[in-house]
Amino acid sequence: MPLEPEKPQQGNREEDPVSTHHSGQRDTEAENLHHQMRPGTEIACSGNTLPSVSPKLVSVEELIEAEKGVCNMALAHEIVVDESFLIKQRDLPETSFEKTIEDIMKKAFWDCLQAQLNEDPPVYDHAIKLLSEIKETLLSFLLPGHTRLRKQINEVLDLDLIKQEAENGALNIPKLADFIIGMMGTLCAPIRDKDIKLIRNILDVVLLFREIFAVLDLMKLDMVNFAISNIRPHLMKQSVDYERKCFQEFFDKQHGSLEIATEWLQETASELLSSAGSGLDGATAGATDVSALCPTSVLNHAYVKLLQWDHASRLFPEPVLMDQSRFKEMQQELNQLTLIAAVLLVIYNMTGDAISGLSGFLDRLKGIIKALLTGMHSLSFHLAETMTSVSEQICVEVNNCLSQHGFSLLPTEKEAVLKGQIQAISSLDNSVRKLIDLRIQTFLKMHLASSNPKSVIVPGGLAPIRRELEEITVRFLHLVNYNKLVFNPYYDTILAKVLQRNETQPPGASETEQ
Repeated sequence: MPLEPEKPQQGNREEDPVSTHHSGQRDTEAENLHHQMRPGTEIACSGNTLPSVSPKLVSVEELIEAEKGVCNMALAHEIVVDESFLIKQRDLPETSFEKTIEDIMKKAFWDCLQAQLNEDPPVYDHAIKLLSEIKETLLSFLLPGHTRLRKQINEVLDLDLIKQEAENGALNIPKLADFIIGMMGTLCAPIRDKDIKLIRNILDVVLLFREIFAVLDLMKLDMVNFAISNIRPHLMKQSVDYERKCFQEFFDKQHGSLEIATEWLQETASELLSSAGSGLDGATAGATDVSALCPTSVLNHAYVKLLQWDHASRLFPEPVLMDQSRFKEMQQELNQLTLIAAVLLVIYNMTGDAISGLSGFLDRLKGIIKALLTGMHSLSFHLAETMTSVSEQICVEVNNCLSQHGFSLLPTEKEAVLKGQIQAISSLDNSVRKLIDLRIQTFLKMHLASSNPKSVIVPGGLAPIRRELEEITVRFLHLVNYNKLVFNPYYDTILAKVLQRNETQPPGASETEQ
């Protein structure tokens, strides 16, 4: 009976460890899928999905079915939208109750195995069950073409024979473990070679079993992630129709309505109508309304509006709910870039040509401001105090730079004015901050409306943050374009009603006034 796994021949793809595919997912893997969702996706998988759904009594079975459908949709969405999406091991906090229970259960499990093996003669009931599970796991890694490896595993890990050997006191666990580790080395991805090498040196049987199962769990994740990378191109072709179908099925079952999305688009249309009518006479207002309130324009402005959303007090529109965490992340990054650009604009306006042409100084100032603004969205962060520190540090840097290049230091009065203008940026009503914010919004809207993004000119004052802004814009456009593909039929229906209502509404008038 062969006890060493047959190594694949050079160039033979039949037993390529990278090409092996997990044929069935365990319950633990399904749990990992659920916990590896982004925070926004976890919201979509919770029982409170899409809060705009009308109240309705439903059975537990209907809730479970609805959650399953939304989770499947969310998983497919993550795979398509996030190219770096991977399933990772779930790490529980050390101080959590769940972690404590898990550790107690695992200790009891392995203590039971140790107690059986310490009996005289040893009892192998527990060990045989573990060998059975290991065999099943190894077989699950194989592809249909891995006939020789399947034959080896079935021969060496023949449970009937193992039980007979255990009854006769002839069971050689270290010998079986050596075969198992060798087979794992054949099937694992190269990244696990170090783990396989470490467990080869373990002599204690219980510890050896523990480490074998730990590495097998890692191999399962590798197989799942390999499968995800393989199905991603195929899923992208089907994802739009699939997500739209799942979304529609969920709302059909829950008798829901897109109340939040309707409010979001109505609010955007009203703002556009108000801005189009301000400062214009009656002869030109009507023509401008038609242009400003075309469905595409309203939708593009609505997407940019998501980057200014009050996540703490407002529910996110249903069609973009699965991407809420991504929009929030971009919003926070843009808020930081707004402050950086505003501070730099103030500095260079105050200091003039003295430092404008100095190579590398702009990047140094930007790095200092960014470092001081780190964590600006945490609850413990105080922006006003931080901007005071920024102003102090900036003045030191500017004076040092001026001194090194033979210029006069900033006069005391000018330095005080510079500090005051920088500190004033902490206010949301600061004119410089509002100007930069408006220009960033304009830049994003121009990209949404343009068929050639490369032709979009960066507005004045944004040059220092151009690289970071363009990176965020690429991510923003990717989300928006995909969301449009999936939900455009819903948006068209809502906008048809919204725009019809706004056509008869005077610019700046509220719905109640109408």
